[in-house]
Amino acid sequence: MSETNPDLTLDAGNQPRWNQPDHRRDGFHNLHRHARYCLSFRAARVMTLQKRMDLRIANMEPVRRLTSLPWFSAMAVIRGNDLLFERYAPDFGPDRPHSIMSISKTIMNLVIGRMLEDGKIDLAHKVGHYLPWIGSGYATATVQQVLDMNVANDYSEDYSNSRCTAFAHEEAMGLRLPADPAHEHTQRSFLATIRSPDTTNRSGRTDYKSSNTDVLAMITEAVSSRPIRSHLADIVDAAGIEGCLHITADREGFPNTSGGVCLTARDLARYGSLFVRRGRGIDGRQVGSASFIEESLQAGIPMSEPRDWLRYSNQTNTDGRWLGHGGYGGQYMSADLVSGVVGVFYSVLENKEGTDSYYYVPIIKMLEEIGRLDFQA
Repeated sequence: MSETNPDLTLDAGNQPRWNQPDHRRDGFHNLHRHARYCLSFRAARVMTLQKRMDLRIANMEPVRRLTSLPWFSAMAVIRGNDLLFERYAPDFGPDRPHSIMSISKTIMNLVIGRMLEDGKIDLAHKVGHYLPWIGSGYATATVQQVLDMNVANDYSEDYSNSRCTAFAHEEAMGLRLPADPAHEHTQRSFLATIRSPDTTNRSGRTDYKSSNTDVLAMITEAVSSRPIRSHLADIVDAAGIEGCLHITADREGFPNTSGGVCLTARDLARYGSLFVRRGRGIDGRQVGSASFIEESLQAGIPMSEPRDWLRYSNQTNTDGRWLGHGGYGGQYMSADLVSGVVGVFYSVLENKEGTDSYYYVPIIKMLEEIGRLDFQA
């Protein structure tokens, strides 16, 4: 006797159980266990953290309010090796990995920056130049357009629509059972199905598509002649994370760079410190590009309301001072490149859609405010 895996079986609303409101919290706290395929990386050396709790952070009204919400999981703030603040929900803790969803996309800022430094990629080249097999949804778009979420195609990421392409993409990510078990999509086969009569984005705002990030990862493999998981291993060593970086993958083992990473709050803060150090690892090795990170602060495409004071730039969000990113379900990370403060906030929304654009605004504003505190040298 057998039955379909209950965590990955779709309900009438086209959602696997791990992402249904009643189960989503467990799903995000244990996605590395629920996914069909997952890779895991550990660092050779650990970036040490020492508690230097800053009472100003604990006393901030937004901190008290946002960490008391029922869907709150964790918050951590570091500066260098100092752990300035951390708080956890009763059902969570400092040693627990959490899905960071689209914060994973920032990995490609580091990797593509490194490819630029090594002279292996030209951002003005079209995607089809590097991926001859790609479909019309990307073939004529430039790499830079893909980096900035500035591509128009038929991939949709409207989470209020349970049939949007982003959810169909989950089959290739191993996050739901395939519609046809005999023909399960991989990342490569799925990305090739995306179509567009014209990839030019004429909206004047970002056109957010998670598929963009996985296309960038495919390009990286093509130009570097190294699997993307090898680049991930370098980044994990450079960040000096203490636990495991788990990342979901497709059936072929291709990591889901668009949203598959699971990390503890402290380890995501350690990872964010790579941007503060301009891509330099704890061992001094460069896994990103200092010039590309600086350029990311100044460049980009305006984001839509309610985050319209920000720009989407090279797989990050920025206001010109910090780089960061949000994640589906209620996560955010920001790295203030002036003060050196990295802030991480984890939560799991339990509404039908699993997200709310306005929910992120006070979180981002809170992390901005913390980054601008007056810290002693």
